[in-house]
Amino acid sequence: MSSNFRHHLLGLSLLVGIAAPWAAFAQAPISSVGSGSVEDRVTQLERISNAHSQLLTQLQQQLSDNQSDIDSLRGQIQENQYQLNQIVERQKQILLQIDSLSSGGAATQGAGGTQNSEAPAAPDSSASAPAAAAPVQSGDANTDYNAAIALVQDKSRQDEAIVAFQNFIKQYPDSTYQPNANYWLGQLNYNKGKKDDAAFYFASVVKNYPKSPKAADAMFKVGVIMQDKGDTAKAKAVYQQVIAKYPGTDGAKQAQKRLNAM
Repeated sequence: MSSNFRHHLLGLSLLVGIAAPWAAFAQAPISSVGSGSVEDRVTQLERISNAHSQLLTQLQQQLSDNQSDIDSLRGQIQENQYQLNQIVERQKQILLQIDSLSSGGAATQGAGGTQNSEAPAAPDSSASAPAAAAPVQSGDANTDYNAAIALVQDKSRQDEAIVAFQNFIKQYPDSTYQPNANYWLGQLNYNKGKKDDAAFYFASVVKNYPKSPKAADAMFKVGVIMQDKGDTAKAKAVYQQVIAKYPGTDGAKQAQKRLNAM
């Protein structure tokens, strides 16, 4: 009986020795999580998770704001590119007209001359009109042209004069005043220092209305602009064309003076 009891007791001891380490191992994760309880650790993890969520939200908002700024800048760049392309195209037109003048291919023999001086002159009295005329299109070419000339005479309304002549050119494409309107647009732009625009309008007179009394003067002004810009070769070529195409005119005489002084 005592022998069986000893065997039984020994068996229990072995079971307890084997089970004890497993029990300790199973309990270890619970007792060793962080420095506090499981609830504290869960609360800490929730706080970290919330902080990460807030940071992610802020980053997403920042990305959205940056994307909006990028879209705005892209639109501005596209608008600037369009305006630059317009300017480049305008410059190309001006250069083509000036090159055609300097090569002698744009103008033909013309008749008649206009009062002129070496530098671009003020409007002559023959083109004057009542200064009180309003710059509003009336539907009549003569009336609107005289109204634009009246604005030319008023030094404080030169910008309005430019707009009036531009409107006149669009409104009355078949008017006999077309060469004069283009000439005055060249003159007004030159007076404002816009020499490229001035050259464009002066060259338009020579190219489109080579027999106009304004053609010789307009071609001479193109040469003056080229000389002002430092392009002596083109200026000389234009002056020579004025002399060849419009001999005896004031424009030809002034061109000869310029050539002699160069």
